[in-house]
Amino acid sequence: MRPALVGVPYDASSSFLRGAAGAPAAIRDALHSRAGNPWAERLVEVASPHVIEDIGDVEFANDADPRAAISSAVRTIAASRPFIALGGDHSITYPIIRGLHAAVGPMTILQIDAHPDLYDEFEGDRFSHACPFARIMEEGLASRLVQVGIRAMTGHGRDQARRFGVEQIDMRAWADGARPALTGRVYVSLDLDGIDPAFAPGVAHREPGGLSAREVLNLLDTLGGDLIGADIVEFVPAQDLGGLTAALAAKLVKELTAQFLIESD
Repeated sequence: MRPALVGVPYDASSSFLRGAAGAPAAIRDALHSRAGNPWAERLVEVASPHVIEDIGDVEFANDADPRAAISSAVRTIAASRPFIALGGDHSITYPIIRGLHAAVGPMTILQIDAHPDLYDEFEGDRFSHACPFARIMEEGLASRLVQVGIRAMTGHGRDQARRFGVEQIDMRAWADGARPALTGRVYVSLDLDGIDPAFAPGVAHREPGGLSAREVLNLLDTLGGDLIGADIVEFVPAQDLGGLTAALAAKLVKELTAQFLIESD
């Protein structure tokens, strides 16, 4: 099914560097750059308005709750089609999942990330980009949470993962051959710092020892289950080097779009 592309230019819940609010525009520029290829690896021409419909950005009124605006926008989109959301910091995933759950019900979430983002609160903020999956699991919005690429865990993160029954494939387990097995409705939340900074330097929290770009593409290509939505988050354009991260994010958009289209055939 033809997916929607929606920008979520929000980074007010970032704990370190701001700038992820500028990512949707940078990813769109890379997606439509003459330097790029509009075809996905599955030989589907996807970087075209006839294939993926860019519906613009979620609008944030000055006096409104940004999380409510995100949930409302996603609920409307998800009622009729799948989507790819361009963040934004990772805090946007919680309101996205709230809106998606209201439209389609429970799902499995595949989170690609260096960090588990399961803090009960971080620096006094329960809605920090370090906390979205704690909020999601508390509210029962996901039937499974599977985290891949973890390599910056804390004791609190470990305890929270046990509390919520989170399935984790950290980088040591990945290196030993562990892979996720997914079924049913699947949502992908892709934090670009889950990818090694050699491939994605444009992030606020660079954590060496991560997944390669090829490993992430292969993982998406063999997902299992029915893909219903995705987000790409934590890209900070000011931290990018030579457009590497923007180009990778654009490629991920293309490959995810091809996945949606092939599933609907």
